[in-house]
Amino acid sequence: MPPRVAVIVLAYNGVDLTLNCLASLRRLDYANIEVMVVDNASSDDTVAAVRAAFPEVHLIEAGDNLGYAAGNNLGLQAALARGAQLLFLVNNDTTLERDCVSRLVETIERRPGVGVIGPLVYTWDEGHIISSAGGVIDWAYADAYNAGAGEQDRGQYPARHVDYINGCGLMVTRAAVEAAGLLDARYFMYWEETDWCRRIARAGYEIWFEPGARMRHKAPIHHQDLGPTTLYYVARNRLLFFARHAPAWLKPLALARALNGLLHGIWRHRAAGRQDYASAIRWAIWHAARQRWGRADPALWQMSAPAPTVSKPA
Repeated sequence: MPPRVAVIVLAYNGVDLTLNCLASLRRLDYANIEVMVVDNASSDDTVAAVRAAFPEVHLIEAGDNLGYAAGNNLGLQAALARGAQLLFLVNNDTTLERDCVSRLVETIERRPGVGVIGPLVYTWDEGHIISSAGGVIDWAYADAYNAGAGEQDRGQYPARHVDYINGCGLMVTRAAVEAAGLLDARYFMYWEETDWCRRIARAGYEIWFEPGARMRHKAPIHHQDLGPTTLYYVARNRLLFFARHAPAWLKPLALARALNGLLHGIWRHRAAGRQDYASAIRWAIWHAARQRWGRADPALWQMSAPAPTVSKPA
């Protein structure tokens, strides 16, 4: 029998997107599968709509907005308890091609050393513009990016080892989870899948990109398209990630470059009149310096409180 797959869809509002995602999962050609939805206390009618339209889905109500990491951990724990051998984390703003799961499973069965695998991700619009063809970490400059983002897919990104898999569609093996543990809830959202992939790689597993499996993701592919709340988590968690994972000999330089880049970001946003963006980065630096992780209050950078003072970049 093919391995049991649990597809875990994390939802926080966006009921129409969630229903669209679940409809694509219902069309998958892989039979030995269970679909689970973890709802992070959506304020729309996500829970009722999922129950009505997809009664076969195992629904978990988190009771609060736990973020990507802790929300998905609820699904991971439930799926492991229910006997899943492979666990596929899927954002609710995605759709999967019919053979996406079967192609990922086929690759894992051919490569037993794989601990994490991910598909080729296209942008939401019709066509074949890449959102992610695997993740790349630039250790020297304390950054990470999705390979191929914005490019037309011409088959230029083959199946290969990568540094991480984008969390919008990430399949992990039961053995890898048992070896490396769950997602780190300190991140709340952003950089947690990168952290997870590095921990799984250190446990001895491959991180693999499979372009034969494909999905679409409705999300910005450029940093300039991010809102201030997203920018806060991206900036803060970047410092957490490289403080934790950068090689010891490179860590001081990497963190200095990351901090200098964030300071430049503050001044650029201030010059453009985007005070909430500048404030979000200042709070990110302040919280990282004081090791304040997890969920933060967006009111901090929505001009309701004075932002902490940071030095001008070099």
